[in-house]
Amino acid sequence: MKIRGERDDLADIFSRANRAVAARSALPVLQGLLCEASGGVLTVTGTDLEVTVTTSGPVEVMEEGRAVVPGRLLAESVRKMPPGVVTMSVGGGDAEIQGKGPRFTLRTLTLDDFPNLDMSPVDGVEVDGEELVNGLNQVVVASSSDSARPILTGVLFEPSDEGLRLVATDSYRLSVRDLPGMGSIGSGLVPARGLRELARTIGGPKVQAGMASREAVFSSDRGSLRLRLIEGSFPKYRSLLPESYPAQVLMEKEALLEALGRVTLVAEDHIPVRLKIGNGGVEVNVTRQDVGGEVEHLDAEFVGPEEILIAFNPRYLSDGVSVIAGDKVRIRMIDSLKASVLDDGGDGGFLYLLMPVRI
Repeated sequence: MKIRGERDDLADIFSRANRAVAARSALPVLQGLLCEASGGVLTVTGTDLEVTVTTSGPVEVMEEGRAVVPGRLLAESVRKMPPGVVTMSVGGGDAEIQGKGPRFTLRTLTLDDFPNLDMSPVDGVEVDGEELVNGLNQVVVASSSDSARPILTGVLFEPSDEGLRLVATDSYRLSVRDLPGMGSIGSGLVPARGLRELARTIGGPKVQAGMASREAVFSSDRGSLRLRLIEGSFPKYRSLLPESYPAQVLMEKEALLEALGRVTLVAEDHIPVRLKIGNGGVEVNVTRQDVGGEVEHLDAEFVGPEEILIAFNPRYLSDGVSVIAGDKVRIRMIDSLKASVLDDGGDGGFLYLLMPVRI
Protein backbone atom coordinates (compact mmCIF):
# COMPACT_ATOMS: atom_id res chain seq x y z
CA MET A 1 0.00 0.00 0.00
CA LYS A 2 1.24 3.45 -0.89
CA ILE A 3 -0.64 6.75 -0.77
CA ARG A 4 0.09 10.46 -0.96
CA GLY A 5 -2.01 13.31 0.39
CA GLU A 6 -1.97 16.70 2.08
CA ARG A 7 -0.79 16.60 5.68
CA ASP A 8 -3.86 18.35 7.10
CA ASP A 9 -6.28 16.07 5.24
CA LEU A 10 -4.51 12.91 6.34
CA ALA A 11 -4.11 14.14 9.91
CA ASP A 12 -7.84 14.86 10.08
CA ILE A 13 -8.76 11.37 8.83
CA PHE A 14 -6.38 9.54 11.17
CA SER A 15 -7.17 11.61 14.26
CA ARG A 16 -10.93 11.22 13.86
CA ALA A 17 -10.72 7.44 13.43
CA ASN A 18 -8.26 7.22 16.33
CA ARG A 19 -10.86 8.60 18.75
CA ALA A 20 -12.40 5.11 18.84
CA VAL A 21 -9.11 3.43 19.70
CA ALA A 22 -8.65 2.44 23.34
CA ALA A 23 -5.51 3.63 25.13
CA ARG A 24 -5.15 0.12 26.54
CA SER A 25 -6.58 -3.12 25.24
CA ALA A 26 -6.20 -6.82 25.88
CA LEU A 27 -6.00 -7.17 22.10
CA PRO A 28 -2.96 -5.22 20.81
CA VAL A 29 -4.47 -4.98 17.31
CA LEU A 30 -7.29 -2.81 18.69
CA GLN A 31 -4.73 -0.09 19.33
CA GLY A 32 -4.27 0.15 15.58
CA LEU A 33 -6.12 1.76 12.69
CA LEU A 34 -7.20 -0.32 9.72
CA CYS A 35 -6.10 1.64 6.64
CA GLU A 36 -7.50 0.63 3.23
CA ALA A 37 -6.42 2.36 0.02
CA SER A 38 -8.40 1.74 -3.14
CA GLY A 39 -9.82 3.69 -6.08
CA GLY A 40 -8.37 7.04 -5.05
CA VAL A 41 -9.85 6.84 -1.54
CA LEU A 42 -8.27 6.13 1.84
CA THR A 43 -10.69 4.53 4.32
CA VAL A 44 -9.62 4.33 7.96
CA THR A 45 -11.36 2.41 10.75
CA GLY A 46 -10.70 2.51 14.49
CA THR A 47 -12.56 0.43 17.06
CA ASP A 48 -12.52 -0.87 20.61
CA LEU A 49 -15.43 -3.21 19.72
CA GLU A 50 -17.93 -0.92 21.47
CA VAL A 51 -17.19 2.28 19.56
CA THR A 52 -16.27 2.13 15.87
CA VAL A 53 -15.35 5.12 13.71
CA THR A 54 -14.92 4.81 9.96
CA THR A 55 -13.87 7.81 7.91
CA SER A 56 -12.40 8.35 4.47
CA GLY A 57 -11.02 10.92 2.07
CA PRO A 58 -9.56 11.29 -1.42
CA VAL A 59 -5.84 10.61 -1.78
CA GLU A 60 -3.42 9.71 -4.53
CA VAL A 61 -3.28 5.90 -4.39
CA MET A 62 -0.02 4.71 -5.93
CA GLU A 63 -0.45 1.16 -4.65
CA GLU A 64 -3.67 -0.30 -3.30
CA GLY A 65 -3.66 -2.35 -0.12
CA ARG A 66 -4.66 -2.78 3.52
CA ALA A 67 -2.68 -2.48 6.75
CA VAL A 68 -3.14 -1.98 10.49
CA VAL A 69 -0.92 0.75 11.88
CA PRO A 70 -0.64 1.87 15.55
CA GLY A 71 -3.31 4.55 15.81
CA ARG A 72 -1.86 7.12 18.18
CA LEU A 73 1.59 7.04 16.61
CA LEU A 74 0.18 7.27 13.10
CA ALA A 75 -2.09 10.21 13.88
CA GLU A 76 0.59 12.10 15.80
CA SER A 77 3.40 11.47 13.31
CA VAL A 78 1.34 12.82 10.43
CA ARG A 79 0.12 15.79 12.48
CA LYS A 80 3.71 16.76 13.35
CA MET A 81 4.90 16.69 9.76
CA PRO A 82 5.75 20.00 8.05
CA PRO A 83 2.89 21.46 5.97
CA GLY A 84 2.52 19.97 2.53
CA VAL A 85 2.39 16.53 0.98
CA VAL A 86 2.86 13.41 3.12
CA THR A 87 3.53 9.94 1.72
CA MET A 88 2.63 6.73 3.52
CA SER A 89 3.89 3.38 2.27
CA VAL A 90 3.51 -0.06 3.85
CA GLY A 91 5.62 -3.13 3.23
CA GLY A 92 7.76 -5.72 4.99
CA GLY A 93 5.99 -5.22 8.32
CA ASP A 94 6.66 -1.46 8.45
CA ALA A 95 4.72 1.67 7.65
CA GLU A 96 6.86 4.57 6.47
CA ILE A 97 5.45 8.09 6.81
CA GLN A 98 7.48 10.74 5.06
CA GLY A 99 7.03 14.47 4.65
CA LYS A 100 9.31 17.32 3.61
CA GLY A 101 12.30 16.10 5.56
CA PRO A 102 11.09 13.97 8.51
CA ARG A 103 10.44 10.27 8.14
CA PHE A 104 8.80 7.91 10.62
CA THR A 105 8.94 4.14 10.48
CA LEU A 106 6.21 2.34 12.43
CA ARG A 107 5.83 -1.38 12.96
CA THR A 108 2.51 -2.56 11.57
CA LEU A 109 0.15 -4.87 13.45
CA THR A 110 -1.13 -8.21 12.19
CA LEU A 111 -3.86 -7.54 9.62
CA ASP A 112 -5.56 -10.91 10.13
CA ASP A 113 -6.02 -10.15 13.83
CA PHE A 114 -8.14 -7.08 13.17
CA PRO A 115 -11.79 -7.91 13.96
CA ASN A 116 -14.18 -8.62 11.12
CA LEU A 117 -16.68 -5.84 11.84
CA ASP A 118 -20.29 -5.92 10.71
CA MET A 119 -20.57 -2.72 8.68
CA SER A 120 -24.03 -3.46 7.26
CA PRO A 121 -26.06 -0.33 6.49
CA VAL A 122 -28.78 0.59 8.98
CA ASP A 123 -32.05 2.28 8.11
CA GLY A 124 -32.02 5.75 9.58
CA VAL A 125 -33.41 9.23 9.22
CA GLU A 126 -31.71 12.51 8.44
CA VAL A 127 -31.63 14.83 11.43
CA ASP A 128 -30.18 18.22 12.29
CA GLY A 129 -26.65 17.27 13.36
CA GLU A 130 -26.05 20.39 15.45
CA GLU A 131 -29.35 20.03 17.31
CA LEU A 132 -28.60 16.38 18.05
CA VAL A 133 -25.09 17.17 19.33
CA ASN A 134 -26.37 20.04 21.48
CA GLY A 135 -28.99 17.76 23.00
CA LEU A 136 -26.45 15.03 23.69
CA ASN A 137 -24.07 17.52 25.32
CA GLN A 138 -26.84 18.43 27.75
CA VAL A 139 -27.56 14.87 28.87
CA VAL A 140 -24.19 13.09 28.86
CA VAL A 141 -23.04 15.16 31.87
CA ALA A 142 -25.44 13.12 34.01
CA SER A 143 -24.19 9.72 32.82
CA SER A 144 -21.98 7.58 35.02
CA SER A 145 -18.40 6.53 34.31
CA ASP A 146 -18.65 3.55 36.67
CA SER A 147 -18.10 0.45 34.52
CA ALA A 148 -19.50 -1.68 37.36
CA ARG A 149 -22.91 -0.15 36.63
CA PRO A 150 -23.06 -0.29 32.82
CA ILE A 151 -26.74 0.66 32.59
CA LEU A 152 -25.91 4.08 34.04
CA THR A 153 -23.08 4.71 31.54
CA GLY A 154 -25.53 5.07 28.66
CA VAL A 155 -27.99 7.56 27.23
CA LEU A 156 -31.52 6.32 26.71
CA PHE A 157 -32.99 7.08 23.29
CA GLU A 158 -36.76 6.73 23.32
CA PRO A 159 -39.60 8.09 21.17
CA SER A 160 -41.75 10.75 22.81
CA ASP A 161 -44.96 12.52 21.85
CA GLU A 162 -42.94 15.35 20.28
CA GLY A 163 -40.10 13.33 18.77
CA LEU A 164 -37.03 11.92 20.52
CA ARG A 165 -36.26 11.96 24.23
CA LEU A 166 -32.69 11.60 25.55
CA VAL A 167 -32.22 10.57 29.19
CA ALA A 168 -29.16 9.92 31.35
CA THR A 169 -28.60 9.38 35.08
CA ASP A 170 -25.87 8.33 37.47
CA SER A 171 -28.41 7.93 40.33
CA TYR A 172 -27.46 11.30 41.86
CA ARG A 173 -28.73 13.45 39.00
CA LEU A 174 -30.87 13.06 35.91
CA SER A 175 -30.87 14.89 32.56
CA VAL A 176 -33.82 14.83 30.17
CA ARG A 177 -33.82 16.46 26.73
CA ASP A 178 -36.67 16.41 24.23
CA LEU A 179 -35.83 16.85 20.54
CA PRO A 180 -38.93 17.48 18.41
CA GLY A 181 -39.18 15.63 15.12
CA MET A 182 -36.50 12.98 15.78
CA GLY A 183 -38.65 10.16 17.12
CA SER A 184 -38.11 7.87 14.16
CA ILE A 185 -34.44 7.30 15.06
CA GLY A 186 -35.50 4.37 17.25
CA SER A 187 -34.95 3.38 20.87
CA GLY A 188 -32.03 1.91 22.78
CA LEU A 189 -29.42 2.52 25.46
CA VAL A 190 -26.36 4.04 23.78
CA PRO A 191 -22.92 4.37 25.44
CA ALA A 192 -22.36 7.97 26.52
CA ARG A 193 -18.61 7.61 25.95
CA GLY A 194 -19.18 7.03 22.25
CA LEU A 195 -21.82 9.75 21.94
CA ARG A 196 -19.31 12.30 23.25
CA GLU A 197 -17.26 11.58 20.13
CA LEU A 198 -20.04 12.23 17.62
CA ALA A 199 -19.23 15.90 17.01
CA ARG A 200 -15.49 15.31 16.78
CA THR A 201 -15.66 12.30 14.46
CA ILE A 202 -18.54 12.51 11.98
CA GLY A 203 -20.59 15.49 13.15
CA GLY A 204 -21.97 17.86 10.54
CA PRO A 205 -25.03 19.96 9.64
CA LYS A 206 -26.91 16.80 8.65
CA VAL A 207 -26.52 13.36 10.21
CA GLN A 208 -28.17 10.04 9.40
CA ALA A 209 -29.18 8.30 12.63
CA GLY A 210 -30.72 4.90 13.20
CA MET A 211 -30.88 1.86 15.45
CA ALA A 212 -30.18 -1.76 14.60
CA SER A 213 -30.80 -4.69 16.94
CA ARG A 214 -27.43 -4.32 18.66
CA GLU A 215 -26.02 -0.94 17.69
CA ALA A 216 -26.75 2.69 17.02
CA VAL A 217 -25.33 4.09 13.80
CA PHE A 218 -24.65 7.74 13.00
CA SER A 219 -23.24 8.78 9.63
CA SER A 220 -22.51 11.84 7.56
CA ASP A 221 -20.33 12.79 4.62
CA ARG A 222 -17.39 12.60 7.09
CA GLY A 223 -17.88 8.89 7.87
CA SER A 224 -19.78 6.71 10.35
CA LEU A 225 -19.91 6.18 14.10
CA ARG A 226 -21.23 2.81 15.27
CA LEU A 227 -21.97 2.25 18.97
CA ARG A 228 -22.83 -1.09 20.51
CA LEU A 229 -26.05 -0.83 22.52
CA ILE A 230 -25.97 -1.52 26.27
CA GLU A 231 -28.17 -4.42 27.32
CA GLY A 232 -30.46 -4.06 30.30
CA SER A 233 -33.37 -2.01 31.61
CA PHE A 234 -32.91 1.69 32.20
CA PRO A 235 -34.20 3.00 35.58
CA LYS A 236 -37.86 4.07 35.67
CA TYR A 237 -36.94 7.73 35.74
CA ARG A 238 -40.42 9.25 35.35
CA SER A 239 -41.30 8.47 38.96
CA LEU A 240 -38.40 10.70 40.02
CA LEU A 241 -39.83 13.84 38.43
CA PRO A 242 -41.97 15.82 40.89
CA GLU A 243 -45.41 16.92 39.73
CA SER A 244 -45.26 20.32 41.41
CA TYR A 245 -42.81 22.61 43.17
CA PRO A 246 -43.88 25.04 45.91
CA ALA A 247 -40.74 27.17 45.51
CA GLN A 248 -38.52 28.39 42.71
CA VAL A 249 -35.71 30.85 42.15
CA LEU A 250 -34.60 32.49 38.89
CA MET A 251 -31.13 34.00 38.49
CA GLU A 252 -28.42 34.87 35.99
CA LYS A 253 -26.69 31.75 34.70
CA GLU A 254 -23.23 33.29 34.36
CA ALA A 255 -23.37 34.83 37.83
CA LEU A 256 -24.14 31.45 39.36
CA LEU A 257 -21.41 29.71 37.34
CA GLU A 258 -18.84 32.30 38.41
CA ALA A 259 -19.87 31.88 42.03
CA LEU A 260 -19.56 28.10 41.78
CA GLY A 261 -16.14 28.55 40.19
CA ARG A 262 -15.02 30.49 43.24
CA VAL A 263 -16.59 27.90 45.52
CA THR A 264 -14.44 25.13 44.03
CA LEU A 265 -11.31 26.95 45.20
CA VAL A 266 -12.33 25.88 48.70
CA ALA A 267 -14.69 22.96 48.22
CA GLU A 268 -14.17 19.52 46.81
CA ASP A 269 -16.84 17.12 45.56
CA HIS A 270 -17.52 15.86 49.08
CA ILE A 271 -17.89 19.39 50.49
CA PRO A 272 -21.42 20.66 49.74
CA VAL A 273 -22.20 24.18 48.65
CA ARG A 274 -25.08 25.71 50.62
CA LEU A 275 -27.68 27.93 48.99
CA LYS A 276 -29.83 30.06 51.29
CA ILE A 277 -32.68 31.08 49.00
CA GLY A 278 -35.27 33.70 49.88
CA ASN A 279 -36.81 37.02 48.92
CA GLY A 280 -33.44 38.75 49.31
CA GLY A 281 -31.80 36.55 46.67
CA VAL A 282 -29.37 33.65 47.03
CA GLU A 283 -26.52 33.38 49.50
CA VAL A 284 -23.85 30.96 48.27
CA ASN A 285 -21.79 29.56 51.10
CA VAL A 286 -19.16 26.84 51.48
CA THR A 287 -17.06 25.97 54.52
CA ARG A 288 -14.18 23.54 54.73
CA GLN A 289 -12.84 23.10 58.21
CA ASP A 290 -9.19 22.57 57.31
CA VAL A 291 -9.06 25.31 54.65
CA GLY A 292 -11.63 28.05 55.24
CA GLY A 293 -14.68 29.17 53.37
CA GLU A 294 -16.30 31.46 50.81
CA VAL A 295 -19.61 33.30 50.87
CA GLU A 296 -21.31 35.67 48.43
CA HIS A 297 -24.72 37.00 47.50
CA LEU A 298 -26.47 36.69 44.13
CA ASP A 299 -29.49 38.69 42.97
CA ALA A 300 -32.43 36.42 42.19
CA GLU A 301 -36.21 36.30 41.88
CA PHE A 302 -37.69 33.99 44.50
CA VAL A 303 -41.22 32.62 44.68
CA GLY A 304 -42.17 30.42 47.59
CA PRO A 305 -43.83 30.23 50.99
CA GLU A 306 -40.62 30.48 53.03
CA GLU A 307 -36.84 30.69 52.85
CA ILE A 308 -35.09 27.46 51.87
CA LEU A 309 -31.60 26.29 52.85
CA ILE A 310 -30.46 23.59 50.45
CA ALA A 311 -27.05 22.06 49.66
CA PHE A 312 -25.63 20.39 46.56
CA ASN A 313 -22.49 18.72 45.33
CA PRO A 314 -20.75 21.73 43.73
CA ARG A 315 -19.51 19.85 40.65
CA TYR A 316 -22.88 18.27 39.95
CA LEU A 317 -24.58 21.65 40.34
CA SER A 318 -22.06 23.36 38.07
CA ASP A 319 -22.41 20.62 35.43
CA GLY A 320 -26.15 21.15 35.27
CA VAL A 321 -26.02 24.93 35.17
CA SER A 322 -23.35 24.95 32.44
CA VAL A 323 -25.42 22.93 29.93
CA ILE A 324 -28.58 24.99 30.30
CA ALA A 325 -29.22 27.06 27.17
CA GLY A 326 -29.96 30.75 27.59
CA ASP A 327 -28.96 33.41 30.08
CA LYS A 328 -31.13 32.36 33.02
CA VAL A 329 -31.26 29.34 35.29
CA ARG A 330 -34.28 28.37 37.34
CA ILE A 331 -34.15 26.03 40.32
CA ARG A 332 -37.49 24.52 41.33
CA MET A 333 -37.63 23.02 44.82
CA ILE A 334 -39.92 21.13 47.17
CA ASP A 335 -37.75 21.30 50.28
CA SER A 336 -34.14 20.85 51.35
CA LEU A 337 -34.29 17.04 51.19
CA LYS A 338 -36.14 16.29 47.96
CA ALA A 339 -34.81 16.46 44.40
CA SER A 340 -34.68 19.88 42.76
CA VAL A 341 -35.00 20.57 39.04
CA LEU A 342 -32.90 23.03 37.04
CA ASP A 343 -33.93 24.47 33.67
CA ASP A 344 -33.88 27.73 31.71
CA GLY A 345 -37.10 29.07 33.16
CA GLY A 346 -39.03 28.45 29.95
CA ASP A 347 -40.03 25.52 27.81
CA GLY A 348 -36.64 24.70 26.37
CA GLY A 349 -37.22 20.97 26.38
CA PHE A 350 -34.44 20.30 28.90
CA LEU A 351 -34.35 19.66 32.62
CA TYR A 352 -31.66 18.58 35.06
CA LEU A 353 -32.79 16.91 38.27
CA LEU A 354 -30.33 16.98 41.16
CA MET A 355 -30.52 15.33 44.57
CA PRO A 356 -29.54 17.66 47.44
CA VAL A 357 -26.93 16.79 50.03
CA ARG A 358 -28.21 16.30 53.57
CA ILE A 359 -26.68 18.85 55.96
